[in-house]
Amino acid sequence: MNDISVFTIGYEDSTIDEFITRLQKHNIAVLVDVREVPASRKPGFSKNRLSEILHDHNIGYLHVKALGSPKAIREKLHRDNDYESFFDGYNAYIDSQLDVVKELYDEVVSRETSCLMCMERFPEHCHRRVVADKIKEIDGNGLKIRHI
Repeated sequence: MNDISVFTIGYEDSTIDEFITRLQKHNIAVLVDVREVPASRKPGFSKNRLSEILHDHNIGYLHVKALGSPKAIREKLHRDNDYESFFDGYNAYIDSQLDVVKELYDEVVSRETSCLMCMERFPEHCHRRVVADKIKEIDGNGLKIRHI
């Protein structure tokens, strides 16, 4: 049985200090940013600054743009507020990115304590949950998904 866990986290209601504390509490070695556009109005959460802050706390940073939710799918969600349609669209999209998911698993998740990050606070409203589920399918050996 596999003892690997993949974590997920959203930063929506966090300060950068609270966010780092949560990562450290779970011994996260690598933060995997699955935002298509890694920019934020919240201080500390845009790609370059976030990477610097994580480095200062001995946490790696990896941005995987291909696993972000495409703009058209995000815009439709904002217009319709239809999460069922959003997840249908994102699931279809992620199925075209399974090589990226497998590479992420092989290179990072299977080797280090990793955490998938996006903005959305609740995993049930975020594509990072779908990414974690796809990683679990690739693992096929009992990988645990933990939302923090």
